[in-house]
Amino acid sequence: MTPIAPPAESPKTPHAGAPSRGIASRITDRVGGGLLQVFLIVIGLFWLLPTLGLLVVSIREETANNSSGWWTVFTKPAELTLDNYSNLLATGFTASFWNTVMITVPATVLVIGIAAMAAYAFAWMEFPGRDVLFLVVIALLIVPIQIALIPIARLYGLLNISGSILSVVLFHVAFGLPFAVFLLRNFFVGIPRELLEAARMDGAGEWKIFSTVVFPLAAPAVASLGIFQFLWVWNDLLVALVFADTANQPMTKALQSQMRQFGTNVDILAPGAFLSLIIPLVLFFAFQRFFVQGMMAGSVK
Repeated sequence: MTPIAPPAESPKTPHAGAPSRGIASRITDRVGGGLLQVFLIVIGLFWLLPTLGLLVVSIREETANNSSGWWTVFTKPAELTLDNYSNLLATGFTASFWNTVMITVPATVLVIGIAAMAAYAFAWMEFPGRDVLFLVVIALLIVPIQIALIPIARLYGLLNISGSILSVVLFHVAFGLPFAVFLLRNFFVGIPRELLEAARMDGAGEWKIFSTVVFPLAAPAVASLGIFQFLWVWNDLLVALVFADTANQPMTKALQSQMRQFGTNVDILAPGAFLSLIIPLVLFFAFQRFFVQGMMAGSVK
């Protein structure tokens, strides 16, 4: 019998693990990470520098602001005073602040509520003309505010609401809805269909599914939308100039009315600008975690 030759041994392959890294490579990574952190800290400090300068200017004497830069206060702390804020409150700024709140809060809440329901309908409900209507909503995103000012002003005149807080709120709601519907609809379509089907099998209706399943899951997107809408309305000047009268003017219009013809009026504008800056900063830092989640929502499937 012919002996059977043993099977040929396959050549051994080297271990397929990650290549070992030398000391120089590890040192480079650690130094690079440290330099990146230092760079980001420097960028953050430069970003906060105008806010710090505005704060210092708002609590310096008017003569000191007119004669030297705000950074000299660190060598002359005696220039600090709260008289600027007292003068600001004497101009009726408190009423303008509450007008801004009464404009911004309803305009933000209404946009979120209406857009969330409309976005749910566009995402998960079947009705005739749904896609065409959604395209119309997207087309409204490119409509500039300026071309609607005169027609809306005439409409408000016919309805006898021109100059009121309601007129400003309605305008912001109308122009905030297209972007809000577009943003939330794109988030809602990413929700697994199985969740909605399970809720329907349990006997839940559309409103129950929206309020207990879809809307709670959309908290990051809703928070992002709320921050965007709040900042847009809070910092608006154009709409306030056109539709708000003196009794209902927000802070932006009140500060604009304090501009002098041949001067900057820093003793009034600086504290007013700083007070108008505080609320958006607090809102952003309070909801920044949801804001980042909302920006990343839908980017990874």
